[in-house]
Amino acid sequence: LINHFSISADRMTGMLAGFKNLTLLEKSLDASVVRREVIANNIANVDVPGFKRSDVTFEAELKRALDSQRSVAEDPPIATLHKGHIAYRQPRSIDSVKPMVHTDYNSSMRNDGNNVDIEDEVMKMVRNQLHFSLIADRVSGKFQEWNSLIRMA
Repeated sequence: LINHFSISADRMTGMLAGFKNLTLLEKSLDASVVRREVIANNIANVDVPGFKRSDVTFEAELKRALDSQRSVAEDPPIATLHKGHIAYRQPRSIDSVKPMVHTDYNSSMRNDGNNVDIEDEVMKMVRNQLHFSLIADRVSGKFQEWNSLIRMA
């Protein structure tokens, strides 16, 4: 007995795009987890003299990588006699984008050198939790979508 499994080209393209989207969502969840740990560390050290707060950068690097891929895809290829004549532009891989932790050594909130603003950190924690929940819901939705596609096939 042969089971015929057929998926249209449009559905397959959509599924492949879904894998890329899932990678982006996964990266965003990872960044959110790192950000939560950094914010929690800042809050835990609010009363430690000389403590310097840290922050996480991720979204700007992700945007640069996506812009790099879009730019390379949109630029027409350049005709050359030898591929070494003009530097070949490689798009930046999404896999290379990671959340980066940076420590703010340049500011002080208090006379003891500590630069943690507890109100700001709590607001960042709430914003980060909302962001995490939103992304987790999107991931769950993707899996539900794929599950229904598999059932239809």
